Amino acid sequence: MKLNYRKLGSGRPLVVLHGVFGSSDNLFTVCRNIAGKGYEVFILDARNHGQSERSDIFSYEAMAADLGHFLTEHEISAPVILGHSMGGKTVLQFSQQYTNFSGLIVVDIAARSYAPHHDHIIRGLKAIDTQTLTSRKEAEEIFSRYVTDAGERQFLLKNLYRTDEGGFDWRINIPVLAEHTGEVVSAIPLHKQVEQPLLLMRGSESGYVRDEDFEYLKTYYPAARMETIEGANHWIHATRPAQFEESVIRFLNEVPAI
Repeated sequence: MKLNYRKLGSGRPLVVLHGVFGSSDNLFTVCRNIAGKGYEVFILDARNHGQSERSDIFSYEAMAADLGHFLTEHEISAPVILGHSMGGKTVLQFSQQYTNFSGLIVVDIAARSYAPHHDHIIRGLKAIDTQTLTSRKEAEEIFSRYVTDAGERQFLLKNLYRTDEGGFDWRINIPVLAEHTGEVVSAIPLHKQVEQPLLLMRGSESGYVRDEDFEYLKTYYPAARMETIEGANHWIHATRPAQFEESVIRFLNEVPAI
């Protein structure tokens, strides 16, 4: 599986994974600022997202394998790996299967399973017929019937793009994501002790990460610590970007080079 990626800066490597329905664009601004502090940052598009290849197979095991192949292909040794939401679960899955990393940053997600909560998004995405769509405004009007929050709506509609022929298409594989919404919210089984440091970052206004989630994580990642970003929701990098960058850079400076 070939993953599309964007590379910024030079120095010690940081590999960044986005959340479901996202792409490398979502974290570009904060990653550019982090790269400016002396890091080589690789921002990846997950399979079935952005400009990466598509597949009917969609699981955390597959996405962890994609990450492993990417690191091997690009000869990236012992990076710090950061993942937001779905990307964070991919980070945990990867760390349970592989050893090529020096540190981990998991952003506002826990290893446990979550109740399904993407059905309204899938219904809204399916309601937009790209074969007959005439404008982004029309897409916005249709989608607003399903997703009422304007910020969330704009985030999701970033996946809609103009084709060379003047029509519209999606940068996400909606049929596959619709089929595997249960996989996205599934638990990551932890069984292996991981000694490398881990930063679990959560937003104070989010609710995705509970105190007990960190205590459970700590039993398998004894060098883990948690930071709560005040005033941030689930999208910490968007709602509190300066604090997000500060926390990431502080952790990067703490992680011993391997």
